[in-house]
Amino acid sequence: MKAAVMYRHSEIPQYVDMPEPTIQNDNEILVTVKAVAIKHFDKGRATGKHYSASAPQENGRIIGGDGVCLLDNGARVYAVGADGMLAEKAVVEKDRIVKVPDGLSDAVAAALPNAVFGAAMALKFKAGIQPGDVVLINGATGFTGRVAVQIAKYYGAKKIIVTGRNQSALEELLLLGADEIISLEQHDEAFTTALKQSHKATPVDIVIDYLWGHSAEMILSCLKGDGAWTNFIRFVSVGSMSGDLIQLSSAILRSLNIQLSGSGLGAWTKGQVKELLTGILPEMFMLAAEGRLTVKTVEMDIHHIAELWEANVANGQRIVVTI
Repeated sequence: MKAAVMYRHSEIPQYVDMPEPTIQNDNEILVTVKAVAIKHFDKGRATGKHYSASAPQENGRIIGGDGVCLLDNGARVYAVGADGMLAEKAVVEKDRIVKVPDGLSDAVAAALPNAVFGAAMALKFKAGIQPGDVVLINGATGFTGRVAVQIAKYYGAKKIIVTGRNQSALEELLLLGADEIISLEQHDEAFTTALKQSHKATPVDIVIDYLWGHSAEMILSCLKGDGAWTNFIRFVSVGSMSGDLIQLSSAILRSLNIQLSGSGLGAWTKGQVKELLTGILPEMFMLAAEGRLTVKTVEMDIHHIAELWEANVANGQRIVVTI
């Protein structure tokens, strides 16, 4: 079968022939793959740079961890692969399959789940979002950030503040449910002044952070208390696009009723992952099928995997590889 394979000492996957995968246990089935989204997570795992990945193998590793497939009976499903997914055939786990509703394209069904993982899991389980909460999404102009804005609104956020560098992309978020935009392109003093004023007017309850780094330092400094009673703030780290380390003053932690946590592989319980696959993701698929949750995708054929691997897409779009 044909597959997209990453070899050791290579930074770009190749479109090559690979042996068809075999089932290893009773919880696995063989499926025909239709579409796989290419995410930062997949790139990190393919090169061994993500914390959950090992180094690429000498004989190659099929890239991609999830996608849209066909079962033997013709049913269309989203599935998590037992191993690499970006190939004509893949082995998936029976308990990690979600039916794709009619009216939802393969591309959207392939692209949406990772963003739901990065948004809904943080909002629902790590932040415990409640109707009426004020939510700040740091780095909201990316694909997952755009989905987070829509899910936060769906979950009942009273106000959604978004940050990012692309002004036109920030303004698009106002159409998706954001209430206030604060640009990261301005000087630090202007950014912190704007955020402090916003926090004073409507105290932030939840921060969903996709950037970390310096922007997270500025946000935490803006939230710092002065000894008076504060609201309960839940700061959830989901990504680190702006750097993996920050400097954090202990005075910030002592001056606030704040909870710092992370949302990602290893941070969720088995019960939460089960609810994600049996409840949250099917719900989000239906919202997308009804046009109430929108995403942007760019479809490319697997034959062009080497070229598309380093392709840049603008304004929160996601590349989906079709097979």
